[in-house]
Parts: sequence; structure tokens; C-alpha cells
Amino acid sequence: MPIPEVAQSGRISHAIFRVARLHRLLAGQLLRQAGLHPGQEMVMMRLWDCGPMRQADLCEELGTDSPTMTRTVQRLERAGFVHRSPDPTDGRAALVEPTAASQALRHEVERMWRELEEATLGDLDEDQQAETLRVLGLLECNLATRTGRFSEPS
Repeated sequence: MPIPEVAQSGRISHAIFRVARLHRLLAGQLLRQAGLHPGQEMVMMRLWDCGPMRQADLCEELGTDSPTMTRTVQRLERAGFVHRSPDPTDGRAALVEPTAASQALRHEVERMWRELEEATLGDLDEDQQAETLRVLGLLECNLATRTGRFSEPS
């Protein structure tokens, strides 16, 4: 796809935008097979890895706002994948925890992420994968510094 003339001065940013859009599109297609929307799997993966978490902590760790997280958690709760309860140490906060029913979903999400990874990498060899990861890490660091949003290295 040719780069529009207006984007010539930002060809790397334009390429990142195109790749991110296609990656999100494929992720969305795969997630819909399990009845999830993009972003919901990130909440579930964090809960599966960490156990019960305060909803506010999920917002902070996943870089989202409170209303978005509330809607996401409500949808996951209606689907039976999470349970909310009052935080015993702070009555104003809610704890979110994965349900036993979510464990089957976990295997499905892990399978989908493997499929997404394979589709993304295509025929890249180990050295190309390592270099891609290195460069993406540098780009992430540059952007995190500029925005003031620091994240853990992937």
C-alpha cells in the first residue's frame, strides 16, 4: 500500500499505524470466536496471572480509564468470567477476580494469542524476531518517555 504524500514525513509512524490496525483487526476476529472484545482478554490475563485485583489497579496497570474498565468488568461479569466484591480493606473499592468458569476461556485466549503471534511473525527467523523485539522496545521507550507513561519492558 503506497504511503499518502502527507504521511511521507512520518513513514515509520504510518507503518506502525497500519500494522497496529491490522493486528487489532485480526485479534478482534480471533477474540470474537470466544465471545470477547479486544481488551477484555488483557483484563482476564492479568487476573489469571495475579489473582483478585482492585478495579482501580487494573485501570492503572492496563492504562485505561475508570469508565472503560467499569464497562469491561461489567461485561465480563455478565458473561460469568469475573466476580466483583467489595475490597475488605477499602469499602469504596471493588475487587475483581476470575471465576472458575473462566479457566476454559483461559485456554482459548492462550490459543488465540499463539495464533495471532504466528500470523504476525510469518516466516521471520529467530534473529529477525529478536531484532523486531529490540526495535519495538526502543520505540516503546521513546514514546513512554514522551508521554510520561512508563510500562514494564515486554
